[in-house]
Amino acid sequence: MPTPTPEAAAPKRDRTRYLYLAVIVAVVLGAALGLIWPSVGKELAPLGTGFVNLIKMMIAPIIFCTIVLGIGSVAKAAKVGKVGITALVYFVVMSTFALAIGLIVGNILHPGSGLHLNPADVTKVHDQAKGAEGGVDFVLGIIPTSFVSAFTEGQTLQALLIALLTGFALQKLGKRGEPILRGIEHVQRLVFRILSMIMWAAPVGAFGAIAAVVGATGWGALRSLLVIMLGFYVTCLIFVFGVLGAVLWVGARVNIFQLLRYLGREFLLILSTSSSESALPRLIAKMEHLGVSKPVVGITVPTGYSFNLDGTAIYLTMATLFIASAQDEPLALGEQIGLLLFMILASKGAAGVSGAGIATLASGLQSHRPELVDGVGFILGIDRFMSEARALTNFAGNAVATVLIGSWMKEFDRDKSRQVFAGSAPFDEATLLDEAPAAAEPPATEPPTDRGERVGASAGN
Repeated sequence: MPTPTPEAAAPKRDRTRYLYLAVIVAVVLGAALGLIWPSVGKELAPLGTGFVNLIKMMIAPIIFCTIVLGIGSVAKAAKVGKVGITALVYFVVMSTFALAIGLIVGNILHPGSGLHLNPADVTKVHDQAKGAEGGVDFVLGIIPTSFVSAFTEGQTLQALLIALLTGFALQKLGKRGEPILRGIEHVQRLVFRILSMIMWAAPVGAFGAIAAVVGATGWGALRSLLVIMLGFYVTCLIFVFGVLGAVLWVGARVNIFQLLRYLGREFLLILSTSSSESALPRLIAKMEHLGVSKPVVGITVPTGYSFNLDGTAIYLTMATLFIASAQDEPLALGEQIGLLLFMILASKGAAGVSGAGIATLASGLQSHRPELVDGVGFILGIDRFMSEARALTNFAGNAVATVLIGSWMKEFDRDKSRQVFAGSAPFDEATLLDEAPAAAEPPATEPPTDRGERVGASAGN
């Protein structure tokens, strides 16, 4: 018997576990600094902003590469359209469920009743309300001014449109387009490698972001608004584990706890940055590693980041009821439904952006109940903390949707997912890509393939 090589005897250690331990420590230290030296904490906000911007600069190329490779590997364009339509219908249905749950909990808790608010400083809120887009502007905004601007302006839907057009064009080229696909595959590998390097700045970004928000709000705002915060978090938990968990089990026979544990590092990243966009590239990579096909991941995940509004729907519901009750102008049920449906439509394209919920809330009240807009000023103090729950819920909804749609489209490798959940097929944190067969097959079953064949097989899955 040949002697095992050192590489085979000692598997490569996952050094990134220290990175995420460092993120946890950074969050604790940032919160402590914000409480002890609030002025210093507020000055550290650029650290968090800079880290999130580093992640955002990688989103457009990752979406482009993922979608082009996914569509380019599909023989029929109709299959891609079927995935997209299924995803959109699913997102609308689940957002409606989230809206209903938020309405029920909000009307039970009556958040804001008895506060009799009369906030004086609402200039920032009015500015956000005036800057909101209309429906026509949103649709026209999907079209970039040039092919390159889709990658430079940071608009997810613009990158999605360019990627779809490129993918279908390469699909039409057939064999003549294969060299281009191979080139894009190499670009994707480079982009994910850059992302893995950026992730080592996560502790610094988390430290600055948490220190700034705690330094700006302190504990006073949290104490006075504890009811709505706890109510919102509990409602999000009910939706994720009650609604999404049940749908995931019935539709795909996947345990929600296993899926969320697999995405634990991504949830920590979102919690520390308050933006689900910071975890979008990793979600794409992890869903492919879990066994969902490239076309389904490439269509569902980017679409979900613009149209998956589960957490936003719950937030808008409870925040609206809070403001109305706090100003002694409660809304009738019909008014609640009409106003919130408008807000859901107005918030398209902003599901993953930190702080977008407050602008949507302000614009909705401005158009339907202008006398209530002033009350948004009071909720600004805890919007950052509620933004975290919004982002976590939206992210969980995207992950569940990707697995469900992959299962419905017969594009979900259940054997691979079982190996991943069991820990026998670990995710490669260094490359964020599957560079080798994930299944732990015995050596004698078939001869090993060379690196080029493995990469080709990976691109065709």
